[in-house]
Amino acid sequence: MSETDSFIEEVTEEVRRDRLFRLFRRYAWIAVLAVLLLVGGAALNEWRKTQAEARAQATGDAILAAMRADAPQARIDALEGVNTHTPGAQAVVDMLRAAELANDGQAQAAAEALDTVATNGELPDIYRDMAGFKAALLTDALPVEERRLRFEGLVSSGSPLRLQALEQVALMDIEAGAREDGLERLQRIMDDSEVTPGLRRRASRLMLALGAEMPGTRGGN
Repeated sequence: MSETDSFIEEVTEEVRRDRLFRLFRRYAWIAVLAVLLLVGGAALNEWRKTQAEARAQATGDAILAAMRADAPQARIDALEGVNTHTPGAQAVVDMLRAAELANDGQAQAAAEALDTVATNGELPDIYRDMAGFKAALLTDALPVEERRLRFEGLVSSGSPLRLQALEQVALMDIEAGAREDGLERLQRIMDDSEVTPGLRRRASRLMLALGAEMPGTRGGN
């Protein structure tokens, strides 16, 4: 390589370095900003998580404190004062308050509290179904036909509580003197692949009490 070529190469390399340095000075703030955003975003997410955990713990502590009150009305009043930050937490508080209202003989107020949860579209279905089911159990608050309609709605909707609701419909049939209808529904519970051992046991005992012949009982005397 000649001295001229070597000189040109050195100049070219120097120009490249100078250009790169100028580009770096011009756009380095973008890289710095990107790093800051990444670090800041991670810190913000961590802060939000910490805040959410702190709020959840505070809500839980307030619920426990409310439930430690001696008198039912004191527990009801304390639960009304619990601060919640999510629809789910509020639903839990409302259902606990409804239970206390029911235990205190305030069935209508309990049903209203549960209906607030059951009709809240922001909640997952399981919260709404559970509240609707509990409201339908309040015999002193709802007419028989309305209770029946609520239970049947849970059965037809495929709710996780459908078998428990079907059990209640069967009990209502039996109470109304419709023995065969009640037995048919109890048999549906027995035949369902998702029935729990406890529910199967209750259905079996009720069927035996009604004089139904269970598999394996024939000729057992």
